[in-house]
Amino acid sequence: MRKGIILAGGKGKRLHPITKVISKQLIPVYDKPLIFYPLSVLIKIGITDILIICVPTDLKIFKKLIHDLRLKNIKISFKSQKKPNGLPEAFKIGKKFIGKSDVALILGDNIFYNKDLNSIINKYIYEKNTASIFIKKVKKPNEFGVITKTSRGINIEEKPKKPKSNNVITGIYFFPNDVCKKVVKLKFSSRGETEITDLIKIYINENRINLVNLKNTIWLDTGNPDNLLKASNIIYKLKKNKKISVGNLD
Repeated sequence: MRKGIILAGGKGKRLHPITKVISKQLIPVYDKPLIFYPLSVLIKIGITDILIICVPTDLKIFKKLIHDLRLKNIKISFKSQKKPNGLPEAFKIGKKFIGKSDVALILGDNIFYNKDLNSIINKYIYEKNTASIFIKKVKKPNEFGVITKTSRGINIEEKPKKPKSNNVITGIYFFPNDVCKKVVKLKFSSRGETEITDLIKIYINENRINLVNLKNTIWLDTGNPDNLLKASNIIYKLKKNKKISVGNLD
C-alpha cells in the first residue's frame, strides 16, 4: 500500500507580503484553496492515508479546513516543519507515518490536470522498488530541475543557467520505502537545503527510476504572483468554458 505526503511548508518569500500572514497553500486559486488541488490528485489516484506537512503557525488552520471537508474513508494526519530544509525532509518528518509503505510526495503549491491523469499515474504507483519521476517540457527550464537523456544515461541539473533540455521535474514523485534511509545520507547544498534532485540521482545510479512524461497535462507551479494569477485564470476558463472543475473533493 502506498501513502501520500503533501509538503505545504516553506515561507513563500516570492509571494510576500501575502504569505507573511498566511500559508501560500491556503491562498485561493480561483474558487478553492491551493491545498485542495494536490489533495484531490492523491485522493483520485486511490491514496487514502495522507500526511500534510506545514509550518507550525498554520497547523490549526489546516486542521480546521480539512476537518470541515468531512472526507469519507480518507485519513489525514498533520505534522509541522519548523524550518524549510529542502523537499527530501518530508521523508524524515514523515518517517513514522510512512512506516513500511511506499510513498507519494506532491508539492502543496502544484496543480495538475489531465482527464487521463489517474490512468497515467496508476501505471506506476504500485511498481515496487522503483522511483517514478514525472517530467514535462516547459519554456523556462532554468527555473527547475532539468532532466537530460544521453547515451550515458539520465542527467539532472538543478536550475542550470544554460539548460541542456526543456524537460523538467514536476512536483509529484513516487518513492519506494527505502527512501527514508536514503534521505539520511543527503548532504546540504550551497542553498543550505537537501535537494530532491540529489535524492533522485541515487535512484538513477541504482537503475531504479521511471521517467514519466506528462505531455498533454496542465502543470502549474504557483510559487510567484504571476503564476498564481495564471493558475486562477486557467482554472476559471476550464470551469466556465469547458465545464471542467479541477481540484474538487466531493
